[in-house]
Amino acid sequence: MKPKRLKFLFLLLFMAVAAFPYMAVSATIEIDSVSTKKEEKGRLTLGGYGEAVMTRNFYSDNWKRYTASDLYKDAPDHGKFDLPHVTFMVGYEFGKGWRVGAEIEYEHGGPEVAVEIEEEETGEYESEVERGGEVTLEQFWIEKTFNRAMNLRMGHIVVPVGRTNQFHLPTEFFTVYRPEGENSIMPCTWHQTGVSLWGNIKKWRYEVQFIAGLDADRFGSKNWIKDGAKSPYEFKIANSYAGAFRLDNYAVQGLRLGLSGYIGKSAANSLKHDKFKDIDGLVMIAAFDFDYKDYNWIARGNFDYGHLGDSRKISEANRTMSAYSPSPRTNVASDAMCASLEVGYDVFSQFDFAKGRKLYAFARYDYYDSMYKTDKKILDQDCWERKVISAGLNYYPINNIVIKAEYSNRLLKSQFNNEPSISLGIAYAGFFTK
Repeated sequence: MKPKRLKFLFLLLFMAVAAFPYMAVSATIEIDSVSTKKEEKGRLTLGGYGEAVMTRNFYSDNWKRYTASDLYKDAPDHGKFDLPHVTFMVGYEFGKGWRVGAEIEYEHGGPEVAVEIEEEETGEYESEVERGGEVTLEQFWIEKTFNRAMNLRMGHIVVPVGRTNQFHLPTEFFTVYRPEGENSIMPCTWHQTGVSLWGNIKKWRYEVQFIAGLDADRFGSKNWIKDGAKSPYEFKIANSYAGAFRLDNYAVQGLRLGLSGYIGKSAANSLKHDKFKDIDGLVMIAAFDFDYKDYNWIARGNFDYGHLGDSRKISEANRTMSAYSPSPRTNVASDAMCASLEVGYDVFSQFDFAKGRKLYAFARYDYYDSMYKTDKKILDQDCWERKVISAGLNYYPINNIVIKAEYSNRLLKSQFNNEPSISLGIAYAGFFTK
């Protein structure tokens, strides 16, 4: 076994062992919402979530701001309005343990075709196609429930690697936008077509998946393997397959501990087979995350680490791609990582007049680097190493609606300019039927 792969497996084992002492105390387990209700033949479930955001960025949006940072130190600020996600969910119980679920998502208010200025290369206008079609079908699955411990889900499913992919509703994080670290180095929300086996056993919830591998020709320096789950074609290339898992424990009152991982080859999942000949492009990711909610406090955190084999060869292949290809045509790192911690307190818990409402004052810290380690022949771009400090308020007039206010500052290395901003947002998440 290769040393890097062995090191990765030891890291995964260490994370599991480190979490074990906290898993022996009994408490009430949280169960998938689909399985908490008594099966009713013909029951229709409707729901969804959505976000509307206003942001003011107090830094330049010029594409040269990292290559010629001195020229943009005192650049004017800029603002934007956005609809990051508007999602509609539907489920139906056929009876005898069979159900179907689907989730349709509009990202940024429209179809998944956008024009942007490419900041990594020449500053050209670029039309980005994330997936063929006008909207994202983020989930579509048929599921058979055998018992509480065994459910088989088949179709287009969420890959639960990392905290954000498993808990991506806007009521499940404090920041106005999804947490920056995981959203920068991994697909988010990560969804693939495949098969999932999941269930609840005492104080544990488990899930294992068999899915299509990522596409190496979409990897890049800014977002590591993030775009490898997307497909600009009418199908998902699946010459290589992958596996993912998640294990959550609810043994301590108010505390959830989670461990997740992913492994799969990526180089063969390109239409340009000749450019990736004799390359595996093995992707391995390990992630630990937790949530604590009790005594009017909420604390959440995660640590994710990923390794990409053959990163130099993939970088060389991608740089020679056509300008009309979906590849960013940039170098990709061998290793990427991110870590975060956020803590919030419900201020309204101390006042009788605010009964039924919540006001969380929060602070958050993120560290992430999409080029944490690189092959010795690949230049490490320091601008992709970031620290982010955030603070703000989350106001819940009712449980399903949240109004968010946030100040954040993205701290880059000294040769670059920091990137402070303020954001306001309103969001909802919930079911429209019971």
